[in-house]
Amino acid sequence: MDEKTNQNDDNAAAEKVNAETGTGRISEMSLEEARQKLQEALSALEEKQKALQQKETEAAEYKDKYLRALAESENARKRIRQQAEENARIQREGLLRDLLSIIDNLERAVAAARDGGNGKPIVEGVEMVLRSMTDFLRSHGVTQLSAVGQPFDPLLHEAVDSVESTEHQPNTVIDEFVRGYYIGDRLLRPARVTVSRLPAPPGEQSSGGEQVENH
Repeated sequence: MDEKTNQNDDNAAAEKVNAETGTGRISEMSLEEARQKLQEALSALEEKQKALQQKETEAAEYKDKYLRALAESENARKRIRQQAEENARIQREGLLRDLLSIIDNLERAVAAARDGGNGKPIVEGVEMVLRSMTDFLRSHGVTQLSAVGQPFDPLLHEAVDSVESTEHQPNTVIDEFVRGYYIGDRLLRPARVTVSRLPAPPGEQSSGGEQVENH
């Protein structure tokens, strides 16, 4: 009886030791794993912080580049605007300077008219002004449109009158009230012209200013 009791006590003590030893090992392993997990988390956090700092540095660099590009673009626009204004000023001054020579010729014509005479100096003065103006317009790409003798073209001519004529084909420009002009290859102003038309049949009364056929 006593022997059996002693054996049971030994088994109970062994189980207690085993239980205590196993619990300690489990606690020790859990703590080590916790430390490892914590270290891994700290390492990951440190890497994230480094990556974030790198992104912030890159963002600051991109912002600086953007602001520099924006400033350069604004400066370029200002330079272009100033250059355009300067070019316009130079062209305007050149245009006005050319007009001054025409005014000089007009003043000479007026002076000649005041001196009297047979009128020849006045005509010569006006012709000189006309030549100056024609040369001025030509230097700026403006040329005269030749209309008389040409078929009427509604894109180039503006008919203000029509007359019967047997010497010209119908719808032919036979006179011009106002000369037309080109600027380059574009029409600057149409010519205002008189256009021929067929005589009215016998017995029919004709009247001037009939509508011109646009062909």
